Amino acid sequence: MSTQTKSALQSVDPPAKNSFEYWRDMLAKTRECETTSAHADSFEAELRRSELGPVALVGSSFPSARFRRTERMIRRSDQELYYLTLLTAGTHGLRRGRDQAETFGVGDLALIDSSTPHDVRMIGDRAPDGDGPRVAAVGVNLPASLLPVAPHRLRDLLGRRLSGREGTGAVLADFLLNLDRQAAALQPAEASRLGTIVVDLVSAWIAGELDAGNTLPEQARQHTLVETVRAFIRHNLHDPGLTPPVVAAAHHISVSHLHRLFTRHTQGETVAAYIRRQRLDKAHRELADPALQALPVHAIATRCGIPDPSDFSRAFKAAHGLSPREHRHRHRTRPGPAGEETQSTEPETLRVFPHRSADLT
Repeated sequence: MSTQTKSALQSVDPPAKNSFEYWRDMLAKTRECETTSAHADSFEAELRRSELGPVALVGSSFPSARFRRTERMIRRSDQELYYLTLLTAGTHGLRRGRDQAETFGVGDLALIDSSTPHDVRMIGDRAPDGDGPRVAAVGVNLPASLLPVAPHRLRDLLGRRLSGREGTGAVLADFLLNLDRQAAALQPAEASRLGTIVVDLVSAWIAGELDAGNTLPEQARQHTLVETVRAFIRHNLHDPGLTPPVVAAAHHISVSHLHRLFTRHTQGETVAAYIRRQRLDKAHRELADPALQALPVHAIATRCGIPDPSDFSRAFKAAHGLSPREHRHRHRTRPGPAGEETQSTEPETLRVFPHRSADLT
């Protein structure tokens, strides 16, 4: 089930020293560790957690901080988890065990286990608007027992700098980022199914890094191919020539095999229907984006791969119940967050500031 924690906060009091401690205590429920920060007296952070069956999805944003998991902690309690982290802002320094040290940048993937001591230092990047240094990341915690790769084979990967910018690593990174954005909108059954896909994608990524793809179950290989296809489609929506034969050729499979595989793993949705839905969903978002208000409707349609204005208008209204212009106008004039027509799809989050906070709700 998709579960998040939400805190209502007021910026009315002078800085206090309890916000860092509050965030640290909540973080310990996700990953038990000792947490310190040079910014503890003026700490602003965000923590998002979603349960996807046995897998936990965690998104976070915070100032520079240090996280240590000690041998004593491991002896006291070890759930035998793997922690996979994708860094999206800042720098990640990791020392695992006694000797192994590595530095990670934006777009890198880091895999560590809960059974080995580690010391993580995350250094924030200063924001363009002049705000203090920030670190941002999204990751998953998953039981070691779920991965179909023997623990001894994973030792060489743990703590290493691995890329989330190419190959299966890029597919996995893209999937995690999209999952974090949509977590609050998931129904319990969807969340559980997506947890299974996360495990398959992580397994396929690990197998690729180990060059052990043949050891993966067929289901995991199929899930990985489907997610690779989906990522390819999302990245090429602007191309009006994007069709099922083009997608199949890009992945060196036949069109019939693509259709069978895709419909099997998408509850019957065809490749063509997925392309069309993604285009119209992208148009729906861009027409409501204040940063794109100066772009004509036909320009947004072209950006989404539907250059014919009449085709775009008909398809958009059939999918969303309003014409593109009506949707844009409604978004401009609809009430703010308290209005009845506004519906947020952002995950509920825990946010802490250096001020008095209300109780968790």
